[in-house]
Amino acid sequence: MKVIIVLPTYNERENIGPMLHALEQVRAELKHELQVLVVDDNSPDGTQGIVKAAMETSPWIHLMTGQKQGLGAAYIRGMSEAMAMHADVIFEMDCDFSHDPEDIPRLLHEIERGADFVIGSRYVSGGRIPDEWKLWRKANSFFGNIVARMVAGIYPVRDCTAGFRAIRTSMLSQVDFDSIKTQGYGFQVSLLHACYVLGARVREVPVIFTDRAYGESKLGLKDIIEFIQNAFAIRLRGMERFIKFGAVGLSGVVVNLFFFWLFQTWGAEPYLASPLAIEVSIIWNFLLNNLWTFSESKGDSRFIVRGLKFNVVSLMSLLVSYGTFLSLNAMFPDGNQYLYQASGIIPASVFNYFCNLYWTFGKKKAGTDDHDASLVLGKEVQE
Repeated sequence: MKVIIVLPTYNERENIGPMLHALEQVRAELKHELQVLVVDDNSPDGTQGIVKAAMETSPWIHLMTGQKQGLGAAYIRGMSEAMAMHADVIFEMDCDFSHDPEDIPRLLHEIERGADFVIGSRYVSGGRIPDEWKLWRKANSFFGNIVARMVAGIYPVRDCTAGFRAIRTSMLSQVDFDSIKTQGYGFQVSLLHACYVLGARVREVPVIFTDRAYGESKLGLKDIIEFIQNAFAIRLRGMERFIKFGAVGLSGVVVNLFFFWLFQTWGAEPYLASPLAIEVSIIWNFLLNNLWTFSESKGDSRFIVRGLKFNVVSLMSLLVSYGTFLSLNAMFPDGNQYLYQASGIIPASVFNYFCNLYWTFGKKKAGTDDHDASLVLGKEVQE
């Protein structure tokens, strides 16, 4: 595999030389081809000069420059360039030795075992943050992950804000970078969420995070505010799809009840009119969901296959819906038939949504760990 480490820098003169030397040692022992792409935001401290000097004797080192726009913008530039360089795996990594270069083979091992997105995690068994961190910084990191997991909806992942990652290019190539507006540190959550909803097999490897010895942290109040705003924006985008699905479902209720009435008008008994009306509403709902709700994520299936899947899910929901209709008729034979018909639709709605989200219109891969399988893998990090 061709592995490219994207290394964003800004005023990292003290760290860049030792980091490139450490990566050279890892490269010598790695069975895969490893290259480094330094993405420098025109550091005024001479960072670029050190990189250029190293490039003279090390053709595996590359330099990309640009204006300072934030960590997210730097990573997007670097990842796009790494994909153009035909990388199979792209690493995110800090230049300040917060991430130990010797952990690179451990993250790569999980890629070899089938993962799409591997996180060097501080918050799984064996992982650790610096003991010397002040309370406010520990709280900032801890609650930042709580916000990302609960608000953004990435529940199974323990370390959503980690900046040490190995990602398959085949996964990154599916991400719409233009839709990621976060330029600062919130980019880490945005990228993870984008891959997560695409069905990435996410695994976490425990690492010990260490504080930088040289230079200053680039994380500021502006980044924290942007991070929180981004987490809520991700949640709202997820809710938007659910709202669309609900709106389609409501229109399906109208179609369902109309045809239930129509079939009875044509002489059909209620017990026959009910399933016929439901099937008509299934076709109606599929067409609207395919054109509107899931227009940007129609999975890997052809139209006819998606239609069949949608019908299977809907027919399974029909068992609940029709069963409710029959039960209510049996218990209250003199009741309102239309109320029973409407009541039968409600309990099947949640089942219907999630099956269609993850199966009918979702992207699936053979052997995927799915969203509930954020695994803690790799060697235990010793004290």
